[in-house]
Amino acid sequence: MAIQQLTYQDHVWVNITDPTDTDLRTLREQYPFLSPLNLEDITSIIERPKIDCEDDYLFMILQLPLWDEQMRLTRPYEIDMFVGQRFVITAQDGNFKPLNTLFNTAQQNETTLVKLLGKGGPHTFYLIIDTLVDYIFPILNKIDYNIRLLEERIFSADARILIREIALLRRDIIALQRIIRQLVPVIEDMNSSTEQVFSHDMTDYFDDVVDHIHRARAIIDEDADVVAGLADTADKLLSHRLNNVIRVLTVISVLVLPLNFIAGVYGMNIALPLQDNPVAFFIVVGVMLLITIAMLAFFRFRRWI
Repeated sequence: MAIQQLTYQDHVWVNITDPTDTDLRTLREQYPFLSPLNLEDITSIIERPKIDCEDDYLFMILQLPLWDEQMRLTRPYEIDMFVGQRFVITAQDGNFKPLNTLFNTAQQNETTLVKLLGKGGPHTFYLIIDTLVDYIFPILNKIDYNIRLLEERIFSADARILIREIALLRRDIIALQRIIRQLVPVIEDMNSSTEQVFSHDMTDYFDDVVDHIHRARAIIDEDADVVAGLADTADKLLSHRLNNVIRVLTVISVLVLPLNFIAGVYGMNIALPLQDNPVAFFIVVGVMLLITIAMLAFFRFRRWI
């Protein structure tokens, strides 16, 4: 079933997965006061987080982080919510684990159901939002773990592989930063919006959620700074290793230069010293060897190698 429903006394939570036109018609019939524009927002693919205050309800769009294993990237996952005095409606595309886990737990456990629906729609709304925001922290913990792995490998791992891993992690952090930053103003507006529509003062509850989302933002911003530092360190290590390679190749080319000169001179078809000497080859080779040793000693003295 695309539509699932929990009921306790006269309080209701309706959860819609992959909403269809039939589901929207059902919502219009059961809740005729819902704005057609808000219902239309449910079916749109891309929406920025927002909260709208209507006469009898709140409409809220959330973009929450969801890990894409295949792309190795955190993507925004949209959840739409209608909140009334005695009802909450959630709509989602696909299967968002924390939301469905909360729904299924309340469905199977009477105590959880009473806790979730026993105090009316605004309190149910708070519990759902609190669960969804807290789901961000395991994702942040995973990012912190990946950062620690990179810090341990930065001086030993292959530079190309390391730079690729840093780039992937940095891309994921930027995506998560974008999601969390868009959530912050919406979460901050929840308390005033709830009080405006329902005349409920839930400051203590929503301040806790606001504190959580601010903490999440602080963590991801700090992670972004750390990864930027790791990327800079990796670039410097790669440049240092490249400079070492270039230095060795330069030393070899400089050593070969006088040897090529001597070999070229003695390869000319003209009268040259030692050309009639039976050990001329060994003498020339010896001179080349002495030149090479002298140049290496000079480079070592100047600390070029």
